Amino acid sequence: MPNRLIFSKSPYLRQHAENPVDWYPWGEEAFRKAKELDRPIFLSIGYSACHWCHVMERESFSDPEIADFLNRHFVSIKVDREEHPAVDAQYMEAVQLLTGRGGWPLTVFLTPDLQPFYGGTYFPPRARGGMPGFLDVLRAVADAWQNRRDEVVGQADKLTILVSDIAGTLAGRADKPESAIADLAERALAQGFDSRWGGFGAAPKFPHPSLLRFLLLRYATASSQVALFMALKTLDSMAAGGIHDHIGGGFHRYSTDAQWLVPHFEKMLYDNALLARAYLDAFRLTERPLYEAVTRQTLDYLLRDMAHPGGGFYSSEDADSEGEEGKFYLWDFQEIREILGHRADLFTEYYDIRREGNFEGRNIPNLIASQDRLEQLNAQERENIERELATCREILFQARNRRVRPGRDDKILLNWNAFTVDTLFWAGRALGESRYHEAARQTLDFLLATFWSNGHLFHSWCDGELQGPAVLDDYAALSVALLSGYETTANATYLEHVYRLAERILEQFRDPQSGAFFMTTPDHPHLLCRQLDYFDNPTPSGTALTVELLLRLGHLLGETRFLAQAEQALAGLSGWMQRAPMGVGHALLCLQTLAVGWTSWVFCLRGTPQLSGELPHFVHEYFRRYIPASVTAMDGANEHPAGSLHERIFHDREPIDGQATLYLCQGSQCRPPVVGDTAIRNAILSRSVLVPKAQAEAG
Repeated sequence: MPNRLIFSKSPYLRQHAENPVDWYPWGEEAFRKAKELDRPIFLSIGYSACHWCHVMERESFSDPEIADFLNRHFVSIKVDREEHPAVDAQYMEAVQLLTGRGGWPLTVFLTPDLQPFYGGTYFPPRARGGMPGFLDVLRAVADAWQNRRDEVVGQADKLTILVSDIAGTLAGRADKPESAIADLAERALAQGFDSRWGGFGAAPKFPHPSLLRFLLLRYATASSQVALFMALKTLDSMAAGGIHDHIGGGFHRYSTDAQWLVPHFEKMLYDNALLARAYLDAFRLTERPLYEAVTRQTLDYLLRDMAHPGGGFYSSEDADSEGEEGKFYLWDFQEIREILGHRADLFTEYYDIRREGNFEGRNIPNLIASQDRLEQLNAQERENIERELATCREILFQARNRRVRPGRDDKILLNWNAFTVDTLFWAGRALGESRYHEAARQTLDFLLATFWSNGHLFHSWCDGELQGPAVLDDYAALSVALLSGYETTANATYLEHVYRLAERILEQFRDPQSGAFFMTTPDHPHLLCRQLDYFDNPTPSGTALTVELLLRLGHLLGETRFLAQAEQALAGLSGWMQRAPMGVGHALLCLQTLAVGWTSWVFCLRGTPQLSGELPHFVHEYFRRYIPASVTAMDGANEHPAGSLHERIFHDREPIDGQATLYLCQGSQCRPPVVGDTAIRNAILSRSVLVPKAQAEAG
């Protein structure tokens, strides 16, 4: 008999719909029931692609004895963290304070007033390996609630105060952002860098795309060879490793080992969108074909396997298929030989396919041992081998498609989709791929049409149903994507949307004391407190995304108030940039742009081919080049929309002598107009950064 989760749109909640647990979704019905019955709330938070969430569902939530105890002593609530990020964030903070660690599945016990008093992560159903059994935990909590209520309530009050204090506090604030902090952050990152395999710290290893982009920018703006080495070494190692799906494209969530061989096999939309952007930055900076190939393969995976037919992208693919983690992605030695036939020798040699397996008796295709060897071949040999390997990958891809696929979470999340749109616009213009532009435009139009409802912006959409009010990074990421769309297409409507969203962020989310930004609006329901959103976790923090938005918009429009608020927010994060740079990579990326200063590039193209047609060659050159801290506006129309922001940008800026004209400003200092294709191209080349070829390939 299904429980009430059967009516949920969330794939994660529906995975629990057949449990004997009397689950409630997050909401008033559950809260009311807990108060009526005077029972504690058992809150379980996870997500569809979470392997250990599936394990706990099979082991504990399907166990009749455990379910019976839960149903008699608790009101049980199941939450999809991707639908309710603010709920997840506050209770994750509580569990980390209690236990010193966090993760999913997140297990939290609350009073009927939603105050946490005990929690943890995964529990086995019965005690094993030094871990308490979940049933024992339930019995202990129920006993404490019945017999030591005052102690439980006291603990809940203290924990709630602690969560509230931490949520609204920024330690180590400075009066203004100092570029020296980026130097200190780079040195701290270098101390934890794995010079052999790339990445930071010991296993498990996570990608940290914003940090990698920060390090690339450090090279481009501060000539840091150390930063360049850390970035390229990590990008190379991830591209060669098993975290990269060499057969189907895209990246898995993280690596369980130091050399990036064995991933945790789920695939997340945000990882792939943000990593594609990091590889694209590396390609623009180095012109190295590997980085272009990885960018294309990653985006092609998203367009092929994760795209919703009406626009937008799904959230994730599971690690598990047929009840086994990674089964879809692993290969037997003999299986590959039978599929590839005479081509098998070459593939097994280069992709580390062993008779005994390279992981638990099976094989994860990787180039860890052979990537350098490939790149040292002469051009003709390498081209021949790579062509043959590409044929092998395609044959294996078709064979793999006949397997049972991992489950897919078909929610469409506003923030993750905005990251994807932003990357698609950048990739489309840098790589000259119209299909990336088209996918970005289609998705952006879908987001604008779908996620606005009755004057409110929502966070999640699934099967026609909106869920949860939008949080800060929804607003900020959508604004950044719209701004990239305006820069790429000159669609003036996109810029109007950006401006309105920026004003709303400043009005609804800004903390005037710290200069940072809260995760939620003041009226977000059922929260213990408002949390400042300043840690990348693992996507860029809402505050850092807002800083990026304000810097880009402020320089594009010449609005100094936006720039001042961006700098105040960065100053507020100064302490964390020095103490924990890995947690604020996107803020560091924004901070580094201040060191070089922003440039605005305003191209007047009237009198030349229209934007809807073939753009001048220098525009393609501009988009392909790595030019730090730049914002862009183009005009190919015969007239500007009256009273628009687009008109403001192009006021008194006209083509000179009927030729294409560039108006280039560094901060508030504007240079004389640059007239004609050749002069504009020279200006572009003079301000772009390119790593010497030998140095790029030695990364």
